[in-house]
Amino acid sequence: SRTSSNPLILHGRHFGRTVFVLCNYSALLTAGILQLEELQDSPLEDFPAEVFTELLDSYPGLLDRLTNGEEDDIIHVGDMLGKGASGARGDDTKTLKSAVLEWLVPRGQAVIPPLSQNIKSDRGFNHEVTGALLCPAGLDWLDAETKQSLKSGETAVSGDQWPMFLYSGYVYDSEDPWKGVLRSEIFIFGFKYVFTSPSLVDKEPKAMRSGNAYLHGMKCITKGSLAYIAMQARMKYDPPFILSSSVFSQTDTITDSENFYHSILDLLEDPDESEEVGKLMIWWTRWVFPNSSSSQCSISKNSVLSKIREKCAALREQANADVH
Repeated sequence: SRTSSNPLILHGRHFGRTVFVLCNYSALLTAGILQLEELQDSPLEDFPAEVFTELLDSYPGLLDRLTNGEEDDIIHVGDMLGKGASGARGDDTKTLKSAVLEWLVPRGQAVIPPLSQNIKSDRGFNHEVTGALLCPAGLDWLDAETKQSLKSGETAVSGDQWPMFLYSGYVYDSEDPWKGVLRSEIFIFGFKYVFTSPSLVDKEPKAMRSGNAYLHGMKCITKGSLAYIAMQARMKYDPPFILSSSVFSQTDTITDSENFYHSILDLLEDPDESEEVGKLMIWWTRWVFPNSSSSQCSISKNSVLSKIREKCAALREQANADVH
């Protein structure tokens, strides 16, 4: 159709999935252009600083179109990008709804008690399997009092309390909170389902011409794509009306999902965590895009680059020691 083939809409679909989805694109573009014209150094309010720059870099000719066009054109471009991003999010939400049920237990095993693909009221903390996956890291789902408190909503779970399903093997190590985070099997399946091919979630990585990653030339993992899949998966196991009392509102759920999404992006963008994040991104790229040059970029132990980095690290440690 004319709408689905609009290049701005198509770009918005991919940009939302891979960079930043929770965005009013018209407001972002308007604020960004004003900042450029006024040569201001202050960051854009309400948006991560890099989003506007990444959007311009990812769409050739967009900056010229925005700076030379009328205000209505800026709004139109923003509307088309936003339509694409929200459309992709809606499509993924719909298709993942039933797919996630197949990933709860190993292939060939049954979920007990059974879960319906069309009824979400038996998910969340109301089900033994999904409850264990959604239980915030650091809490013990097997503790009867904890379980009941989560079921009743007495223990409120905020967006920055990450669920167990984000961790490899669904095990959280309080002494090493980076261990296994964002590396779980469910997380991998969700990513492959959206970006490569729904039919290959539990098979060896393979380039599929019909996959979203191939269609958009995606050859490596992005921080935004990890946050996006985490948010989608959490929404599937944790429907709005499961955790709620009668006063729980849709607005609360939306805000909580946004907080969850932002909390993951905040960690991945934290300069102090760059070393761990770098390892995570290489790990993911090797899993999903094994033929990409980005997946083969680990540094040899005896290389010049490794020696330079070791020296820099040693100098930083010495400088910190001198300060203290």
